Amino acid sequence: MSLRQSGGALAAALLLSACAGGVIPPGAAGPAPSRPPRGGEAATQPVPATPRPTLPVVVAPPAGPVDTANAVTAGVTRGPDIASLIPSGERSRKALQAFRISCPSLMKRADQSGLTSGSDWNNACAAASSWPEASASEFFSRYFEAVQVGEGKAFVTGYYEPEIAGSRTRQAGYEVPIYRRPPNLIDVNLGLFSDSLKGKTIRGKVDGTNFVPYDDRSQIVSGSLAGRGLELAWAADPVEFFFLQVQGSGRLLLPDGGVMRIGYDGQNGRDYTGIGKLMKDRGLIQAGSMQDIMAYLRAHPTEGAAIMNENKSFVFFRELTGAGPIGAMGVPVTPEATVAADPKYVPLGAPVLLSLDRAEPNGIWIAQDTGGAIKGANRFDSFWGAGSSARAIAGGMSARGSALVLLPIGSAARLGQ
Repeated sequence: MSLRQSGGALAAALLLSACAGGVIPPGAAGPAPSRPPRGGEAATQPVPATPRPTLPVVVAPPAGPVDTANAVTAGVTRGPDIASLIPSGERSRKALQAFRISCPSLMKRADQSGLTSGSDWNNACAAASSWPEASASEFFSRYFEAVQVGEGKAFVTGYYEPEIAGSRTRQAGYEVPIYRRPPNLIDVNLGLFSDSLKGKTIRGKVDGTNFVPYDDRSQIVSGSLAGRGLELAWAADPVEFFFLQVQGSGRLLLPDGGVMRIGYDGQNGRDYTGIGKLMKDRGLIQAGSMQDIMAYLRAHPTEGAAIMNENKSFVFFRELTGAGPIGAMGVPVTPEATVAADPKYVPLGAPVLLSLDRAEPNGIWIAQDTGGAIKGANRFDSFWGAGSSARAIAGGMSARGSALVLLPIGSAARLGQ
């Protein structure tokens, strides 16, 4: 599972597929936590840039059923020489670090995109293990060639690792339960019952002799899981916890000054309702950034709680230890180097070269993560790390331009390019 529950993009997830958060129970009162959560800061103002034009698509992609769509069926166009396109500097250095730690998984994974096989990456991975980071841009230009998937029109959003006030135990000021995955939450692989349902799963619970949907968000918030020993920790602020659930991973800043890292451990199987779109449609907000949505929820707590309850989804967590946060490849994601991508169109672990109308995300990134809102060719979600700066950038990130996927040299020829 990826770092984010819907991995998506923060703004897109809130607009299209936001997750549920907790609400402070009625009557829960107490002093403010000793380390109150941050909130209300403005999104970082974008630095404009001129994106590189996409390449003309000469050959129409082959037709095929929707459920087999991937990069090959979308159409692949050989890209330009990349030696002059890869910027030197910190982004490329971080990308080399991220590529290096992805290699063990990259060489073993089955590539859903149809662009590569595991052995294609052997030479680049061997070189990456000892390549000097000071010349990272030269590494990418020497071992990779570019292809454009489909029309190459990129849309990029952002995500981050939230930091919110929390406690391992319930106490005054920390009243919002953060639940572990319940043992009666069951995943069912429908493909085991019918070939026509291959690749489809549902999630629910057993009620007598019936398999039924799991409790929805309003039921969980109202206490349907209380008293079962499932409380992993307690959050101080329902709005901050809501945004942490959207991200699917985060850090709890504890009263004693410690930090507890938590990560996604499933959700209740209910469909998402995007509260951002809902709020815009009702005229409650004008824009759709995290900061806009958060401001409304804080200013209208009763209405905000009701709006969040319209989203039936609820996310469960586990405590994380060791390096992290962990992305869909099973390795730690790298701030300002990791992007989430759709693995049907980009091999997980592959470098991606972005050229957008916003300067901050331009350059080399590594596709190390996935997300429920990140679907289709050239759709990416950029990871910015933790802290106030990362939050401000990710919360307002929305950029368009062009994207090239970097493949090991020789791959394009095998694809007929």
